[in-house]
Formats: sequence, C-alpha cells, structure tokens
Amino acid sequence: MAHVPVLLKEVIDYLNPQANENFIDATVGEGGHTAAILERNKPKGKVLGIEMDLELYQKLKSCMAEFPISNFQFSNRLILVNDSYINLKKIVEKNHFKPVHGILFDLGMCSWHLEASRRGFSYLKDEPLDMRFNPKNSLTAAEIINFWDIEKIEKILKEFGEERYARRISLAIKEMRKKEKIIGTHQLVDILKRVLPKNYDKKRMHFATRTFQALRITVNNELQIIENGIKQAIKILEPGGKITVISFHSLEDRIVKNLFREKAKIKELSILTKKPISPCSEEIRNNPRSRSAKLRAAEKL
Repeated sequence: MAHVPVLLKEVIDYLNPQANENFIDATVGEGGHTAAILERNKPKGKVLGIEMDLELYQKLKSCMAEFPISNFQFSNRLILVNDSYINLKKIVEKNHFKPVHGILFDLGMCSWHLEASRRGFSYLKDEPLDMRFNPKNSLTAAEIINFWDIEKIEKILKEFGEERYARRISLAIKEMRKKEKIIGTHQLVDILKRVLPKNYDKKRMHFATRTFQALRITVNNELQIIENGIKQAIKILEPGGKITVISFHSLEDRIVKNLFREKAKIKELSILTKKPISPCSEEIRNNPRSRSAKLRAAEKL
C-alpha cells in the first residue's frame, strides 16, 4: 500500500498554512503532510521535518527529487533532521528555525514501518521481534519477551495494551520461553492464538493488536516522549500558532486531551477541537488504517 497521510484535509484546515510561514512536522515519516504544507506556505515558507528512524530519513532524503511539489527548491524550504522530537527544543535552536507558526505530530506508524522495515511491527508478517523506531536503541521486543519478569510483562500488557488477558498471555510466554527462545512475530502470534478466546475482539481488531501495541510502546518509550514533545512544542510556538496531534489509541489521545485541557486552564492554549476529529467514512474506505485516528488541535494564546 502506498503512503497515504491520515486526516490530511483536517490537518491543513487547522494548521491553516499561509504564504511564507514556518511549520514543524515532528514526525515527518514519508512526507505526505509536509508536502501539503509546503504547497500552502510558498514561496518562502519552510518546514522543519523530524524523523527518528534513520532508514526512513535516508529514504525520504533520497527521493526528495520526486517529492510531489511543483517548482520546489528543497535546499531552502525543507530542512530534514534525523532525531526524535523528544529533543524538539534543541533541534529548533540548532537549526535557528523561527518563528514557528504551526506544529504537527502524527503519532501513528507509517505504512513503511509495517510493510518494509522488517522489524516486526506487523503481526501479519513473520519477522524478528524488534519493534524499534530507532535501531540505535538497545531494547527490543524480543528482549522483553525472553528476559523480563513475567509480572513486568503482565503489567505492560495491561497498561499499554489495555489487554484483559494479560495474565494468561504472560504465563503462556513464561512456559514457551522455557522450551525455546521467542524471536519471531509468528511465534508470539501462535502463543496468543492458543491462549486467547476464539473470536476475541474479532469485530473490533485483530487478537494480537493489544499485545503488539504494548510491546511497541514499551520498546520506544512512546507515552513519555509524547508528553515531553508536546510541552516543548507549545513553548516553541509563536502566539497564534497552531498545534495539531493525530493519535491512534486511547492512551495517546488521553495524554493529548489532558495536556491541552491543563494548558487551556492557565490560558496558554485555546482548544480548537471540543471533541477529537475522526476520519470520514470515505477516508476509512480508501485507507482502512486511518479508522482509529483522532485529531486534536489547539492555538497558542
């Protein structure tokens, strides 16, 4: 499946890029949202695009010549950085990137991670249990599954996967790893298939979704990074600047909602979305992966 940026129209509507304004795409991925912003903020508006994954960053760098923007000079309008938005303030200072009129966080995985990264993000492929967005980090999903205490595995499945059968799964992992090392995604899926009830959550999601989510969040320390990154973004924004955040599960959305409310109470932000914006039925039909996306937006006062 080709990369399709989620909630693209809504992101552009809330960010509302104007000629010559500067924006940050804190999770540039395959560049879909960035391309749309650059179409709107020309001739001199810039985008600072941050991508933590070195392989994805290099992929984007190499295909910049084919970026879907007419008459576009990359050298002076798009600044690409291989880093994490946990370092947002430092990245902005290092690149002397100001003023900043809008910041986007798309917290979902891009298609490339699921389809081409070969790092075990998808339960549909038999790949190594890695799940690192940044391969320089030492912790992998396989290390958690094979070496962490069972109580600790149960805890992350409950907290980060909201998995009601966390105890059952963790005990099954304990038994399996006595026999063999669990190194591949299909080994883990087989364990889940064996211990979870038949038709478990079938209408809502694949039975492995919650476990894979919990492992990925833990490996990449995602929830702590989100809160820290958004707090930095609010400080960086110019008054009147917009921040938009797309989340893909309730844990992420709760962090964004609570943070926006907290900042609204002290008159630092004005919330633009009373309720999160979801994709329309047409977008979900064209891009099924967008179905769980939720967008929240705010303006700096």
